[in-house]
Amino acid sequence: MRRSLYKTGKYSAILLALLAWPGGAFAGDRSGDSAAGAADIHSFARPAEAVVTHLDLDIEVDFQKKQIAGKARWRIQNPAGAARLYLDTRDLAIERATLGEEEKETGFFPGNSVKFLGQPLEIEIHPETEVVTVYYHTRPGAAALQWLEPGQTVGGKHPFLFTQSQAILARTWIPCQDSPGIRITYTARVKTDPALLAVMSAQNTPAKNPAGIYTFVMNQPIPSYLLALAVGDLEYRALGPRSGIFAEPPVVEKAAYEFADAEKMIAAAERLYGPYRWEQYDVLVLPPSFPFGGMENPRLTFATPTVLAGDRSLVALIAHELAHSWSGNLVTNAAWNDFWLNEGFTTYFENRIMEELYGEETAEMLAYLGYQDLLKTFRKLGENSPDTHLFLNLVGRDPDAGMSDVAYEKGALFLRMLEKNFGRGKWDVFLKSYFDQHAFKSMTTAGFLTYLREKLTGNDAALESRLQIDAWVYGPGLPDNCPIPNPAAFEQVQAQAAAWLAGTPASALQTGNWGTPHWLEFISRLPQPMSPEQMAELDAAFGFTASGNSEILCAWLVRGISNGYEPAYPALENFLKTIGRRKFLRPLYQELAKTPQGLQRAREIYTVARANYHPIAVKSIDEILNFSVASN
Repeated sequence: MRRSLYKTGKYSAILLALLAWPGGAFAGDRSGDSAAGAADIHSFARPAEAVVTHLDLDIEVDFQKKQIAGKARWRIQNPAGAARLYLDTRDLAIERATLGEEEKETGFFPGNSVKFLGQPLEIEIHPETEVVTVYYHTRPGAAALQWLEPGQTVGGKHPFLFTQSQAILARTWIPCQDSPGIRITYTARVKTDPALLAVMSAQNTPAKNPAGIYTFVMNQPIPSYLLALAVGDLEYRALGPRSGIFAEPPVVEKAAYEFADAEKMIAAAERLYGPYRWEQYDVLVLPPSFPFGGMENPRLTFATPTVLAGDRSLVALIAHELAHSWSGNLVTNAAWNDFWLNEGFTTYFENRIMEELYGEETAEMLAYLGYQDLLKTFRKLGENSPDTHLFLNLVGRDPDAGMSDVAYEKGALFLRMLEKNFGRGKWDVFLKSYFDQHAFKSMTTAGFLTYLREKLTGNDAALESRLQIDAWVYGPGLPDNCPIPNPAAFEQVQAQAAAWLAGTPASALQTGNWGTPHWLEFISRLPQPMSPEQMAELDAAFGFTASGNSEILCAWLVRGISNGYEPAYPALENFLKTIGRRKFLRPLYQELAKTPQGLQRAREIYTVARANYHPIAVKSIDEILNFSVASN
């Protein structure tokens, strides 16, 4: 996923419920970082007793009721001869449960609800049970689902539905064992409005079915958070022999142009770390309310339309989601406290893909901007905060609390440090073998470090001490052997920013060869505060307020808010009302909320815009603005 900004998580009474629940385990310190398959504190499943292996899903998507209804038929293994199968559910109405192909009715027992975890579903089984079927329907509050009215889509004629299962939201639309350490294959049958196309993280048919019935197969085993569904008025454009674009008709050609290098990215990734094992790589460009930059659903990356800049300048997002086909989808963090194993590896890999295709200078600029984002996150968290560790303590917390720049950028810098010390050639051989040896398996932090010691450091204690491996993984902040990116291209940017501060008119600055990274660095170098005249001069010279590049526009609008630059406010209001990507929403609402006048303006905008945001974004912005529907 690229990228979820930091969101505070707090300890609460949930800790007691987790520790009291059979199978619960304290995984917040190194004692919980042991063998793969250990109990997942964010799941009620008991895979050591009975575990799901394959899903046959048969559902109907009803836009009038805003409901998914049907059945989830699970193939299970029961090595312990257990009498009950434990599934995760949240905001689901369970109608009945059956056993075997003959579907004999069996008892089921929803457990007590636990905040953000939902409730366990206990199903009576027998030692010989191989098939369990659960009939159910979703409730209106299902957090994985966003139902869009026609007016909330680009086309404006048809409704739209998409899911977001990561981290633990698959349980809100499918009763499942919702842990990243449990992998399944699946088939699905989805019935919907014949005017719409249904697509999933599986083998897809790019043409609409007159009966509105679609079937899907995913032969490679995946964790539940990679279960994904979208239904809408979609068209398809092939980008190459194994890549393509799904998007709403008004967007599809623009998206196909923007992501034309997808096939080249796949080839570059394969040259680095081995074959792409998912056959097809497609991208679905979602409506603007999608809360993230991208989501790495196998075979079907979900992407925000905010990367459609018209000049292919924001395609690093596609490189990131593609890289997840190795780090995350192929080798998966066993639990969410190991999240850096997904995102740190992927951020490093993304940068290597960008270097392969667009050169070392571009890659170094992007790495530097990521490093700067990390420093900002450290300032928010506190440099000694345990949330700046790679291996996290998420006991009693929503795993979304761990999805900060730390996992992404500190994780990538750790791998960059290892590359620097062992040499790129030796490091690449190691990383390729890591993906090969652990393909379609889960990995703990301890498991990775064991593999690192066996294959690379040779269990050399003196070498490990010099590399500060434990400090990187289990300690706060950045160790002093951190390899800080140093792009030479930014020296020119810094020189031009200094020249402007010294009196050179903005229109006379040398910016002709600048791309998105240059402009983001330039805006970050601007002084604080600035006068309205200074803001207006820069805006007149560079057209920041009218920029079609979402990254540049957001960075500028934050400056506009902090400096009270009124000419930017119409663009700000439009941006907040039309874009649902949390990466942009959070800093803009946070900046507005710093003053009483800004907070009032933010709440007025949010009252109108809130219905357009995904529940994940709503939760974050509600917290920033202390907003409740009842009081507004």
